Amino acid sequence: MRNMLQDSDIMSGLLPDLASPDAEAVVQEITRTSIFQGYVGVFIVAFVVTLFATPIMRRLAVANKIVDMPTDPRKVHKQPTAYLGGVAVYLGLMAAMVFAIVATQIPGMIDYHETEHNLRISSHIMPFSIMIGMTVIMLVGLFDDIIGISPRLKISGQLFAAAALALDSVGIQVAAGLIFPAAKALGIDPIIISGQETIGFAVFGYGFDIIYWTGAAVIAVFVLGGCNAANLIDGLDGLLSGTTAIAAAGILIIALTLALIDDGARDTQRIILALAILGVCVGFLPHNFNPANIFLGDSGSLLLGYSMVVLILMLGDTGKTHLVVAGLVIYAIPIIDTALAIIRRKMAGKKMSDADSNHLHHMLKRSLGVKGAVFTLYGIGSAFALLGIAASFGRARLVYALILVLASFIGVTAIKIARRGIIEAEVAGKINGTTTTDSPAKPSGDTKGGKSAAAK
Repeated sequence: MRNMLQDSDIMSGLLPDLASPDAEAVVQEITRTSIFQGYVGVFIVAFVVTLFATPIMRRLAVANKIVDMPTDPRKVHKQPTAYLGGVAVYLGLMAAMVFAIVATQIPGMIDYHETEHNLRISSHIMPFSIMIGMTVIMLVGLFDDIIGISPRLKISGQLFAAAALALDSVGIQVAAGLIFPAAKALGIDPIIISGQETIGFAVFGYGFDIIYWTGAAVIAVFVLGGCNAANLIDGLDGLLSGTTAIAAAGILIIALTLALIDDGARDTQRIILALAILGVCVGFLPHNFNPANIFLGDSGSLLLGYSMVVLILMLGDTGKTHLVVAGLVIYAIPIIDTALAIIRRKMAGKKMSDADSNHLHHMLKRSLGVKGAVFTLYGIGSAFALLGIAASFGRARLVYALILVLASFIGVTAIKIARRGIIEAEVAGKINGTTTTDSPAKPSGDTKGGKSAAAK
């Protein structure tokens, strides 16, 4: 991989690659559709298992009183609603991945597209580190749903899952796409550490791999941010599962395109994971759309966030970091909402754990109702998906410029919302005869998910 990074223009887009004679020959032989058809069994398994496991989990939750009672007037649902939806999603993901592994041992069961890398893959079609991370994330969320655990313990579980990825080098190359060009510009020569070409230095006879440790830090930030962003956006029936399905479909298109033009070790893994996520979301959505009869809970929201982060990080294993940025654009809804919440609460002098009613879905719900807000965010999510797909085919500079525009939009919007909130709090304080600092925090407009939603 690192030799490839040195011999090619890391920051180039995908379209120039398609112009090469070798790429044209491959395109003539296979298409995105033909590749997709070879993997479609993964989607079917994920969809069917989740579709039928969800009502079983619902009955199990009701029998054991693992339900969210609508005692708080802020909650949308009017009847006791089961948790454990996240367990059904987990079962669907695991079933799809086990199927993908078993399918390689049974001729004719599934038809993966053939590349030099994929022909050498057997049980490592899906790295076990990803499956271990999913298990840890799901269990942490499940314990929080059932008995409640401290934020520190939840963060520890997420960091453990991130460490598992780093140890297996999943997503590590995200850093290479930036560090190698920067080192070349500064005249820093690569060194060999553990048989791999990298940027680093020797300490007491031992090599310090700057790319590896920078990549590990990036993975940790992505996992923490992605898990909690998904948890924050899970505020309306069907919102998280629907927007995640749209994002997974968008990244699937990029993954299929990469499979056409790039003989990469992660091609198969990206396609399998994207199809598995898409399948479980589509299988869960009929049970979770308004009016929902089961919730994802923290086990499901954290798991979907983690799975999407892994999928986005795997785009970086091409050595083209701008593809990761394109993936983030596709998954923009949770990211933007979380960024707005952070800036908004900091400006208002509130803690991050303080609830408010200014999330994107809260504001849309006040005007459009639950279903109207959800469908609107589906549309916005689809627009971001198309934008991210288009950006992935462009030059890296275009993608970075796009993310700069989005960041500026987030900052300006957050400042406006925060100022409006401060003014409203001051007005409320004058009416009640109190100061702003004495006014209680405004309750969340939608806490459908019990304790986890109340913290949003």
